Amino acid sequence: MRIRETAVSLLLTALLAASGAAQAGTAGQAQGSARVTAVRASAAPAIDGRGDDATWASAPKISDFRQFQPVEDGAPSFRTEFQVAYDDHNLYVFVRAHDPHPDSILRSLTRRDQRGPSDQIAVIIDSYDDNRSGFDFNVNPDGVKRDYAISNDGNEDASWNGIWDVATVVDAEGWAAEFRIPLSQLRFADAPTHTFGLGVWRDIERYKERVSWPLYRPSRQGFVSQMGSLDGIDGVGSSSSLEVTPYTVAKSVTRAQTAGGFDHAQKIAIGGDLKYGITPNVTLDATVNPDFGQVEADPATLNLSAFETFLSERRPFFVEGTGLYRFQINCYAVVDCNTNEGLFYSRRIGRAPLLLNAYGEPSTPTATPIAAAAKLTGRTGSGLSFGMLDAVTLGVEGSDERTVEPRTNYAVLRAKQDLRNGRADVSVIGTAVNRALDDWTSPFMHRDAYAGGASFRNRFGDTDYELEGSFMASRVGGSAEAITRTQMNAVHYFQQPGLDLDLDSARTSLTGTAAEIKLGKFGGGITRFQTSYVRQSSGFDVNDLGYLRRADRQDWSTWAALNFNTPRWIYRTLRINGNHWETWNTDGLRLDNAWNTNVHMDLDNNWNVHAGATAGSLGESWCDRCTRGGPALRISPGLFPWFGVNGDDRMFAVPSMWVNLSYGDEGKSHGYSLSPSVDFRVSTRLQASVGANISHDTNDTQWFDNIVDEDGTTHYTFARLDQRTVSMNLRVNYTARPNLTFELYGEPFASDGTYTSFRELSATPDADDYDARYADYTPMTGERRGFNVQQLRTNAVMRYEYRPGSTLFLVWAHGRQAERFGPVSPHGRTWHEDYRDLLDLHPDNT
Repeated sequence: MRIRETAVSLLLTALLAASGAAQAGTAGQAQGSARVTAVRASAAPAIDGRGDDATWASAPKISDFRQFQPVEDGAPSFRTEFQVAYDDHNLYVFVRAHDPHPDSILRSLTRRDQRGPSDQIAVIIDSYDDNRSGFDFNVNPDGVKRDYAISNDGNEDASWNGIWDVATVVDAEGWAAEFRIPLSQLRFADAPTHTFGLGVWRDIERYKERVSWPLYRPSRQGFVSQMGSLDGIDGVGSSSSLEVTPYTVAKSVTRAQTAGGFDHAQKIAIGGDLKYGITPNVTLDATVNPDFGQVEADPATLNLSAFETFLSERRPFFVEGTGLYRFQINCYAVVDCNTNEGLFYSRRIGRAPLLLNAYGEPSTPTATPIAAAAKLTGRTGSGLSFGMLDAVTLGVEGSDERTVEPRTNYAVLRAKQDLRNGRADVSVIGTAVNRALDDWTSPFMHRDAYAGGASFRNRFGDTDYELEGSFMASRVGGSAEAITRTQMNAVHYFQQPGLDLDLDSARTSLTGTAAEIKLGKFGGGITRFQTSYVRQSSGFDVNDLGYLRRADRQDWSTWAALNFNTPRWIYRTLRINGNHWETWNTDGLRLDNAWNTNVHMDLDNNWNVHAGATAGSLGESWCDRCTRGGPALRISPGLFPWFGVNGDDRMFAVPSMWVNLSYGDEGKSHGYSLSPSVDFRVSTRLQASVGANISHDTNDTQWFDNIVDEDGTTHYTFARLDQRTVSMNLRVNYTARPNLTFELYGEPFASDGTYTSFRELSATPDADDYDARYADYTPMTGERRGFNVQQLRTNAVMRYEYRPGSTLFLVWAHGRQAERFGPVSPHGRTWHEDYRDLLDLHPDNT
């Protein structure tokens, strides 16, 4: 179905883009010429923000800052200057931010790593001087610290928390920041003399102005590659560093156990984290019996699709440094990588026991204990980044000593080599999962699972054109029963009739491959584009340690954009995007043909507006997952408009509203969702936000069940689902000091739905006429069926960082949940009735 035409179009696009790249000049070339020399400090300066030490009297001052927002290469409103010094163990930076009206400097006292509406100074250090990686140290006038690890010339890992000091002062000249950054927190080669990449940025929040040294150009690709050079760092030692963080947790858990009582469990746990700098460029991170009680609860969801819900990683050990281990699937400009699919999904480690619902009991742990985990990461002077991760989870037993999760070992190997000064790279990854299965778990789980991948990226010369590609392969092994289950799950559906897929119940392994190729332009001028082709074979499966929604898929997508970054009339920036994608399974059956356009505008008053629409399933399109393993179903075109607006974040109350609409199934399916919210900046210490997500959807083709009658005939049944969901979220953040904070998060959630108009798939699911695709079917005569789901999740956390890197948490986690399925009232329920009943449920408290 036009696959040949797709390949030809992709090739022509690539040739035209390469031709344009050859004429593009040096639009993407890094700065390179901006340099500063660090002086050796004879005595360590006092970190007090005043800059009156002898060291700063001899260090040269650099003041040639330029504006990059809202005007690229514009003149700054105020003067900024900085100096750099060092000794055997630390790097020192003093930044003076001049301001003739210091009483107008915007300030916001928040916890570490939280950005409020305030001025800011950032020091960015590329200690490898590789134009790709680095560390970002930020501070605001109230001394609130934020830091990031940077990879891939711009990806920021906010989970990285370095141990460093900074002091700030607001005075008659404006404000100043004095940094002490231990060299042990940076990564660099062992050499007698060092050159670091360096950038210094300043935000003047009341003007929404950003300035930098050297000039950063948003119109170019990447930002580490645009930094200047820091010279003169000589004789720095290469001694190893050690950080040990032991912990103890006392925990009281109260939750429902039986109809006649509640379980009151008192638990004490000990463990610890270790970070050891083996060399200046190789680091070992390890954890034993980790506890993540301070981590915010996952948001409430109700999943009625065939695909698994993705949950973001929130646990610090696994979040930090994930940039190196990321190897994404289905990641291209049209979807903006928001599918989250990849070969490594750390939430598999310590997951909820797979057989919890089958063999579990109320006292069974809801998360698999992690015995130990370790990460070894490093980078050589030649640009080779490498990482090794290994984790062991303990076995979990349910009722009658039946195993609900076996002991498991997870391993990841990753390596990435930068080439041509960061303009190209090649990388490989390997993952492995091995389980100690028994009679209880062998029919349901893979005994072993392996996956591997290789990728390349090449930027053509000094242009903004890039070509990327990757190839992946997977193998899972286990009992014949487990592999049969795998073939029949929603990732594969080998049992689906009408396709060239063979369900083999004797198999004890399953293999597959995947590939991607992408060509794009990401900087220079106002135009951007990317065209991509991705493919996964029917047997590709990485879900033991990765995340993949479905296999048996190929997609060709093209994105084009116009970016106007020079302020005009009422806007500061304007971005106009156009997208097209076409998707097939590997048999060539077209699953989607869609066009999308969207517009994003940052207004001159600091509000921003967004709007867009997608027209999908154009032409002859099919759904091969709608029947949950049954025949493919013809689907009708749909229209999905949306828009949003966000207020000026400098106001006391910042409003936001997002609206999504949907129309499909020839008008028989329709819906809307509203997401209003307001952020309150009560004071520099106290911030709060309240929001809601309100949706009402009528889906005329909601899958209901696959019912096998007495004759052995399978009826693929559908119904009209009328579903209403109301969730709210509340956040309160109070900061007594940057190292002493209180945070409260709460989310009540209620969703109910009613099934009517039951039908089954007809003998002509490919009919042009919508109604001819279905036939009347009544699984339960005269009875309305539906569901009502209620959840409440809250976290309250007090955090006290009593010394850099050492923290005390006091946490209260509170939850209530009820799920009702079956007959429902024909009159439905109101959302306040759901919320009232929710508060009557007995809570789980930790």
